[in-house]
Amino acid sequence: MDSGLYHPVKIGNIGLKGNIFLAPVAGYSDAAFRSVCVENGACFTYTEMVSAEALVRNNQKTLTLMRRAFNETAYAVQIFGGEPDVMARAARIVIENVGCEVIDINCGCPVPKIVRTGAGAALTRDPDRLHKVVSAVVGACGGSPASGGIPVTVKVRSGWEQKQITWREAAQAALDAGASAITIHPRTRAQGYEGHSDWDIMAALVEEVSGRVPVFGSGDLFKPDDARRMLEHTKVDGVMFARGAMGNPFIFRDTTSLLTTGKYEPVPARERIKTGFMELERLAGETSENHACLEMRKRFSAYSKGIENGAALRARIVHAATIQDYRDIFSSVIL
Repeated sequence: MDSGLYHPVKIGNIGLKGNIFLAPVAGYSDAAFRSVCVENGACFTYTEMVSAEALVRNNQKTLTLMRRAFNETAYAVQIFGGEPDVMARAARIVIENVGCEVIDINCGCPVPKIVRTGAGAALTRDPDRLHKVVSAVVGACGGSPASGGIPVTVKVRSGWEQKQITWREAAQAALDAGASAITIHPRTRAQGYEGHSDWDIMAALVEEVSGRVPVFGSGDLFKPDDARRMLEHTKVDGVMFARGAMGNPFIFRDTTSLLTTGKYEPVPARERIKTGFMELERLAGETSENHACLEMRKRFSAYSKGIENGAALRARIVHAATIQDYRDIFSSVIL
């Protein structure tokens, strides 16, 4: 079986083998996590959102956030900010430091401290400012990909609240400014991550854009079957897993298998936990054992969901402070 739902896609001048992506996930999408997603079939990956203001102030922690994983042949760095000149300067810093293939602009984050600065979802509400920001970044990236520039993409929300739905105007502003792709998370800023995303809006955006640039979908993707339904219902060019990939980087291979063969086999508990240890060791190598072990508490809690005695394991995970602690906790699973 090959439904045609899984297929290559282009972002500007960047060709990708498939259309199953890892979305930018705050506090999660570091190089270690992205690397295991790539190994498990993610066709393209995004960093967590990076502050443009922090970049121009030479914040070293911010530079670490956008480091390329060792196995990423192509990836995107997502930046956020509300000032066109700052965003342009930040884009140049990204290019000079990591040479990513795509720069993505966050126009959808609903977090109040982000929105108050005129960034994130505030840009979906303000298409004129969105246009200025995207234009500035496209210029900093060398112009259109057709003339050798680095592709610039945009992620938007459906609007500010139910009475202020602005995805259409935001998408048009992004297109007019030279965006090479648009991702939509069809929830409003007011919804945050609650309720349901409106896939009908996603389908309408696909129709609105009408093949000018790819449209990618995000929102309520927790299982391979969700991805298939989104692709069938909305006709988006690709899907982005966010929360659905937490503790489950295997969702990329499972989705690819479902779309190409009609079925997939769940990953055994032992393989799940072994992958968690690969992520832990890579993260420790990039940062420190202490940082990695603290960070992996939430991630191993996610990896352990659905496995035998998972609740008892999670009660111990929240106290793990060394790699050896994790080995002791999971000795019965990985031996």
